[in-house]
Amino acid sequence: MMRNTVLFEIRGKVAILTLNRPEKLNALDYATNDLLLRHLDEIERDGKIAAVIVTGAGERAFSAGADIHEFSESVRKGTDVAVRDFVRRGQAMTARVEAFPKPIIAAVNGIAFGGGCEITEAVHLAVASENAIFAKPEINIAIPPTFGGTQRLPRLAGRKRALEYLLTGDTFSPARAYEMGIVNSVVPHGDLQDTAFDMANRILRHSPLAVAGILAAVTRGLNVTIAEGLQIESERFARMAPTLDIREGLDAWIERRPPSYHGR
Repeated sequence: MMRNTVLFEIRGKVAILTLNRPEKLNALDYATNDLLLRHLDEIERDGKIAAVIVTGAGERAFSAGADIHEFSESVRKGTDVAVRDFVRRGQAMTARVEAFPKPIIAAVNGIAFGGGCEITEAVHLAVASENAIFAKPEINIAIPPTFGGTQRLPRLAGRKRALEYLLTGDTFSPARAYEMGIVNSVVPHGDLQDTAFDMANRILRHSPLAVAGILAAVTRGLNVTIAEGLQIESERFARMAPTLDIREGLDAWIERRPPSYHGR
């Protein structure tokens, strides 16, 4: 029987996706990558789910990155196969995570190397255990990062800080990941899940339409000029203006009561 390589659990309004190959340090083989995308499709369609937490099974790793044995076979089959099966698949996954309309929070419980670090870069928010360790080790096997790491890390950390780790492959601590903007906070290992859920619940107090609008505006706006970004911001407001949620938010504020949002 094949193992379910991505566990899918729902707690209240929060979905938990757990990378589940602990004996392989939760390495991202093609099947795991594809299953993660299918679960995200299901979560997007489910109106009862409002946020997502991604973590890794076991005590050692969030994800050690791509499954090298698998993608090395794609490389042997030629450039076209390797780009199609490995690069495009990984980039599609991190792009989907980055542009997802519901907040995704990484709970980084251990090793986050390569693709595991790239997922952490792509998610909207991230919390790291004190036991976590990060690296961009692709240069050790003579390739650049291929799931978006050469693009997202410089945008988060700045060019020189990103290049230090992209070009050396050295590991770095969760405290350094926090300094570079890869994670929002570093917490004791035993507090990791509770901290991620607390972050999710602080978001879930608000209108899901407004949350989705902010995610879309920020994700799209990072890659355009400020003038284009301001237009995106205006468009997101225009989408909210006729909704019941904005009326409820305004009425609740004026009446000094907690709002009750319904996502419409």
